[in-house]
Amino acid sequence: MARKKNPDEMSEGSDGEESMDYGEEPDFNDPEGYEDEIDDEELMPEIMKSMPKESDGVDSVIVVDGVPVVAGERVEKLKNVIRKIYSKFGKLVNEHYPCTDDGSTKGYIFLEFSNHANAVEAVKSTNNYKLDKLHTFMVNLFSDFDKYGNIPDEWESPLPQEYKDQGNLRSWLLDADAADQFSVIHKGGEEVSVFNNNNPDPVEIQTRPRWTETYVKWSPLGTYLATFHTRGIALWGGDDFHQISKFSHPGVQFIEFSPCEKYLVTFSPSSVNVTEDPSAIIIWDSRTGAKKRAFHSENPPVWPVFKWSSDDKYFARMTQDSTLSVYETPSFGLLDKKSIKVEGLKGFSWSPKDNILAYWVAEDKDVPARVVLMEIPSRKELRVKNLFNVADCKMHWQKSGDYLCVKVDRYKKILENKDIKYAGMYYNFEIFHMGEKQIPVDTVKIEESVHAFSWEPVGSKFAVIHGDSQSLSVSFYGLKKGQGPEVLKKYERKTANHIFWSPTGQFCILAGLRSMNGVLEFIDTSDFTSMGGGEHFMCTDVEWDPTGRYVMTGVSWWGHKVDNAYWLWNFQGKILKRSTVEKFCQLVWRPRPTSLLAREQFKDIKKNLKKYSDQFNAKDKMRQSRASKELIAKRRTIADAFNNWRDQKVREYEESRDKRVELRGVDTDDHEGEAFEEETVEFLVKEESTILQD
Repeated sequence: MARKKNPDEMSEGSDGEESMDYGEEPDFNDPEGYEDEIDDEELMPEIMKSMPKESDGVDSVIVVDGVPVVAGERVEKLKNVIRKIYSKFGKLVNEHYPCTDDGSTKGYIFLEFSNHANAVEAVKSTNNYKLDKLHTFMVNLFSDFDKYGNIPDEWESPLPQEYKDQGNLRSWLLDADAADQFSVIHKGGEEVSVFNNNNPDPVEIQTRPRWTETYVKWSPLGTYLATFHTRGIALWGGDDFHQISKFSHPGVQFIEFSPCEKYLVTFSPSSVNVTEDPSAIIIWDSRTGAKKRAFHSENPPVWPVFKWSSDDKYFARMTQDSTLSVYETPSFGLLDKKSIKVEGLKGFSWSPKDNILAYWVAEDKDVPARVVLMEIPSRKELRVKNLFNVADCKMHWQKSGDYLCVKVDRYKKILENKDIKYAGMYYNFEIFHMGEKQIPVDTVKIEESVHAFSWEPVGSKFAVIHGDSQSLSVSFYGLKKGQGPEVLKKYERKTANHIFWSPTGQFCILAGLRSMNGVLEFIDTSDFTSMGGGEHFMCTDVEWDPTGRYVMTGVSWWGHKVDNAYWLWNFQGKILKRSTVEKFCQLVWRPRPTSLLAREQFKDIKKNLKKYSDQFNAKDKMRQSRASKELIAKRRTIADAFNNWRDQKVREYEESRDKRVELRGVDTDDHEGEAFEEETVEFLVKEESTILQD
């Protein structure tokens, strides 16, 4: 190996580089037999991700068969149609249209995307795509030809996956007293606890520090508890709240379960339009954790992105170009391979009972606005209602799906000198009777500003808060088959800006939250009597439990930094418990699945409710008596333990008396003996001078 001179050894007359010796060059080669434990993927993961693969190019090519055979100028038109269909799945790198000698296409084409994921998405979405009556696409990956051509003659059965017992995920429903559960986030989000709402005091089931990084959410049927983390979502369940599954989605901030809990939608705003691959919105299988499909997000983002049918069979989204896309499960492809183009589409929602879509379309010059009820999957229009002078619409389904209310904000028009002028707003409620023949529509007109609307979850009543902000009124309406809405009760000058119905109907709370200082009034709508009232100052949240027996009011640390607490009330407005919790943030009741009892059984229970009430009252007295006895026994145990400890310390003190006298030379326990002299010490504490005048 070459030896170079040290610069200190160089003579002043030497001419630099040629005569300079740097010493012996070090050997950077690994010793013989050395094995590097760090591979390239671990050392430079980002670079290795972009390393070309042998299959690059081939895996990104798809073959589309069933393309129309055209020639001449129609070839360019065909290319534009194909680009419009496939460009939404990713960037098209190459397009190849094989042609005959006379210039006609052969009925199949080759398309290359920028990456494999886009090609897979295109195959999944457009295979069996119906272009027109005569042409249906058959789409495959180019690499599939080799795969299907090399299928072995002998079939090998797949290996069965090991079964993992998750336990009883609905064990809380087996509670003998039918007590509901609720989760509490406290200590400013540092701790999450789950309680059983036992009588007289809730019982803690689980408490974990840093269980979530933001908030928690129960699934619609109460099976899972979802927690949020930097890298994704985790689902917990069972008796001990063990982890059921986890979903990797960095930066996730919002989630939505499908109504039957089969699927979970996660949304990461930080992933919007970051890459060509869709990654902002992901749909997962809740039970297995499998990724079903990913989507791009609109810009600006909208949440919720998807709305689900009541049976999880369909989900839909609305885009900014007035397109309504309905997807079906479990394929997660477009229904009939086509979206629904509706010019002027402004909003839509699903019926909570049937596979019916309701959407509304804005006015366009002389064409009126309209509300349309469409049956899915047939796309048959069941009912169309035309509306005029419309500024905005909001759709409110009754929880049972028996009624749909469309709140219509309308312009008032006045005619002055043959000129039409607008003079303020008025409001209509268009009530669709979904259970009646031909779906009749009734109209309720309100001239004042509308501040809140709410359906009775089980029943046929709805409530509206309306009027000036200084003088609000609350009106209750009732519906009957074959009749229009009827005003059942109107309350004048109420301090209320929210309506909270009990999940079982009949009872509701008129609440004045935030600026109205948490004024509450409990109403029985069977005869509209005020059962009770109260005030939870600066209340931010009101939450009914799933059975309608209890209701929680809370002051969240996320809304106010002082007086953070939650209060538990019964449905009649009586406070049962005040819980002051350090930095209380959120309380969420655990939902219950739909009861398995038939209507006749419900009627029988209501008929014999007094008999059951006596049993429950006796049980409550026994429980309270038992709780009192347990409390007395607990206090007695603590007192006995203290007395035993005190007696032990007194004995130890007496036993060490002789040793103390020996060390000190005097008995310090005798405070009245000759060894002690009483001495009085006086000192000046304060001196004041006061001048007295005649």
